[in-house]
Amino acid sequence: MILRDPVHGLVAFEGVAERVVGRLLATREIQRLRHVRQLGFTSLVFPGAEHSRFSHCVGATHVMVRLLARLRAVQDALPIELRIDDEAEADALAASLVHDLGHGPFSHLSEEVLPHARHHEAWTSDILLDPDTDVHRALSELSVGMPERVVAMLNGRHRLGYLGRSVSGTLDVDRCDYLLRDSHMTGVRYGIYDLEWLLRALSFGQVKAGGPDSWVIAIEGRKGLPPIEGFFLARLFMYQQVYHHKATRAAEALIRAIFARVAALAQQGVAPAETPPAIAAAASGETVSVGDYLALDDVAVLGAFRAWERGKDPVLADLTQRLATRRLPKTVPLPLEGRATGTWQLALERAREVVARHGLDPELSVRLDVPSEAPYSEPDDDSPEGLWVAIRHQPIARLGRTSFLLGELRNKQMERPRLIFPAEVRSEVLAALEGVIG
Repeated sequence: MILRDPVHGLVAFEGVAERVVGRLLATREIQRLRHVRQLGFTSLVFPGAEHSRFSHCVGATHVMVRLLARLRAVQDALPIELRIDDEAEADALAASLVHDLGHGPFSHLSEEVLPHARHHEAWTSDILLDPDTDVHRALSELSVGMPERVVAMLNGRHRLGYLGRSVSGTLDVDRCDYLLRDSHMTGVRYGIYDLEWLLRALSFGQVKAGGPDSWVIAIEGRKGLPPIEGFFLARLFMYQQVYHHKATRAAEALIRAIFARVAALAQQGVAPAETPPAIAAAASGETVSVGDYLALDDVAVLGAFRAWERGKDPVLADLTQRLATRRLPKTVPLPLEGRATGTWQLALERAREVVARHGLDPELSVRLDVPSEAPYSEPDDDSPEGLWVAIRHQPIARLGRTSFLLGELRNKQMERPRLIFPAEVRSEVLAALEGVIG
């Protein structure tokens, strides 16, 4: 199987990969990902960001093919029982392709705005283990017990621990693809790093004596430091410049308000027309079935938005019309020390007083937004989690202890607090905040 990809170029799945990928691509659950945008409403800011979770999953699987080739080339260092065999290869390829099955509409955004939402990882596990899904049947046909092994691998557990962490870990195929893909599709250069050299710089190392889980994928020597540092800097810059862009966060605040209003109406027993069953059930605190959840994608929810624009509830109609015409809220940055001093809360109260005077719902219209991200995290112990550097004739060491750059970023949480409010009250809100935030 040969595909063309805008990020990786020629993508070839051959041998075990062709058998696994070819079978899984024919499932309804994988094809659903074509209708789930990778970056939600980021395209309102970066027009090219219309790519889907489907293309990302194919890309992540391609990275896994390349990673497996590298690991097989250097696995002589491992005990025989810890080397990659055909079953482990098939598990890793399948896990790479299905890792995002549980994403709802607009990807991560749905986890934050849907009432009583579960994390997409939990939904992925449910989908893979549900005997009524196409993907469960496909995995079971490929190998007995494969659905359970793939679920375990997605949770970072596998008989080959290092392979599980390559699917869900600090440096995994998911991140390796989405940084390059999101950077390419948004038209920015922040997410570019040297994947070719990074893969070439990987080897194996043992972090402690004994036990099969003591073996880790390690950065080989000091030559591997520049590409791994570039990887984490690319991730940091993408969060700062794309994922946490102020207009993207403003659009997401508007979506939050839409779903909050729908949930309130549903709890009052007057759910708006065209509300998808999964959203109505979640708003009422009922259990959402796997089937209803899989019926949710961007197309279904955007269709509901279109109906709500003409609906009976004036608040919901106004919110959805704002989204349809890209009348996004405005934002103002808040001082980092404002959490401790009470400045954030005071600014929020002042803005809500302003919007209330204009007849808008303060809870729906004003939001204190504090996106955060840790550029590089690693534990302090000798567990196999995190990343290690193997330098010849020296003990294996934590990446954060070897790289000066990543040592400076190690385990530091970065926040970008903002106040989000309707554009039409911008001048009044700024006037109300004079003397509060400077």
